[in-house]
Amino acid sequence: MSRAASPAAHDPAAIIAAVHAVREPVVVVRDERGRRGVVVGGSASADRSVVAVLPPIHPELLGDPTFCEMHGTRFAYIGGAMANGIATVEMVEALARAGCIGFFGAAGLSPERVAASVERLRASLGDALPWGSNLIHSPNEPQLEAEIVSIYLRHGVRRVSASAYMGLTPSIVRYALTGVRRSPSGWIERPNHVFAKISRPEVARRFMSPAPADILEGLVRDGLLTAEEAEIGRNLPLAEDVTVESDSGGHTDNQPLGPLFSAICEARDEVVTRHGYVRPIRVGAAGGLGTPTAVASAYALGAAYVLTGSVNQAAVESGLSEVGRVMLAAADLADVAMAPSADMFELGVTVQVLKRGTMFASRAQRLYDVYNTYDSLEALPADLRARLEREILGMPADAVWQECERFFAERDPAQLDRARRDPKHKMALVFRWYLGLSSRWAIRGEPARRLDYQIWCGPAMGAFNAWTRGSFLEAPARRTVVQIALNLLEGAAALTRAHQLRATGVVVPAEAFRFRPRPFDVADPA
Repeated sequence: MSRAASPAAHDPAAIIAAVHAVREPVVVVRDERGRRGVVVGGSASADRSVVAVLPPIHPELLGDPTFCEMHGTRFAYIGGAMANGIATVEMVEALARAGCIGFFGAAGLSPERVAASVERLRASLGDALPWGSNLIHSPNEPQLEAEIVSIYLRHGVRRVSASAYMGLTPSIVRYALTGVRRSPSGWIERPNHVFAKISRPEVARRFMSPAPADILEGLVRDGLLTAEEAEIGRNLPLAEDVTVESDSGGHTDNQPLGPLFSAICEARDEVVTRHGYVRPIRVGAAGGLGTPTAVASAYALGAAYVLTGSVNQAAVESGLSEVGRVMLAAADLADVAMAPSADMFELGVTVQVLKRGTMFASRAQRLYDVYNTYDSLEALPADLRARLEREILGMPADAVWQECERFFAERDPAQLDRARRDPKHKMALVFRWYLGLSSRWAIRGEPARRLDYQIWCGPAMGAFNAWTRGSFLEAPARRTVVQIALNLLEGAAALTRAHQLRATGVVVPAEAFRFRPRPFDVADPA
């Protein structure tokens, strides 16, 4: 039995200190009366038996070490790609320099702006620091998706966060497999990495499996993949990092993380066995991660990495307007609602948004109900059309349509051709005008449209606000994306230590499971 020389402590204050001393080893000892005590950074006195020795639990040790090794990060932590540039270049740069991965929010932006943004990131970060950009599934605009992939390949974007996919497309397959090769030693090298954000096992299986043969053959035929790249792709998972997205802001299926994560891991194990992969497929967690408790629980589930979203939207580097960030800082757990999405309006797909301080959710739902009820704008009763124009659109529907014509003439003329043939589609485009601009009004902070702000937000925002209340992170002006990350990680490490101590039989006070935010040196969080 191991023996040592320092007295053990049993009082609650000492237990709490041991919990927060995550960079020190802790020895758990049992005295002659069977009580469990702790010694921080030392060893136990000779008349006490050592029950356990807990090693340091640095935040850098949370998650799967192969994630950090593969992507060159300090932490197994990602800042998610919030659309319309809300996840800004500045946010991505700050996260990368702090040892995390940030994804630029390219969804909803013009190809020209996406190209300029990734070109800047490439110049400032290169390959020395990890970063990426978003690739959103665009079922109504496949050419746009293909153009964004071409931009990423041309500018050397090595990581994409693939979101809102229900199935695989040639564009995502092209990105994933361009440049793959077999080294002289036989190891497969892949320069481009897909982080597939999913919330359904059937979609996860598609990304975890090799690309379908018909897509590979089509890409080779079109000269977008070489025969060698396609051949390697027949035995390679499309994505080796799969992010399980539970209840979150924006597109979400509102699933709880625990059951969903377990189901995706079961699917992963099944796919790995079926295909005989030798490379690991890492499963990360996203959605609802606004407190150290939530982050620690995600790592405890087995998450290789965590991805945060809503809480970063409130950071000073966010592309959201100052008034929007202040609105987020006032949100509580229940201050969210589901609303029709702009990009998949006709399909009835919804997004989770902030409800407090804005009427967007109810107004967007009203537009969708009208769309389902009537076949065209001309079929609307005059009084209903007048109310929609006055209370929601803010201008005559004919004026909105003129703006739609100007937009789609450059973006996607096929939409206009379809609208001329199908009056219901014309009505959908007019209503989507409101849905699309509502997020941009929030980004620009337009005072006249404050009640129409569409701010993507999940319950994690309310939990984050409750956790930071009374701390330096309560003030929106002090919420930097790196301070948010370091406090979530440090707190998760402390809570993990608390659970470890409890598992050894130590009576851990409830206060030990609360971590209060504090400012960290960005260069050295210790």
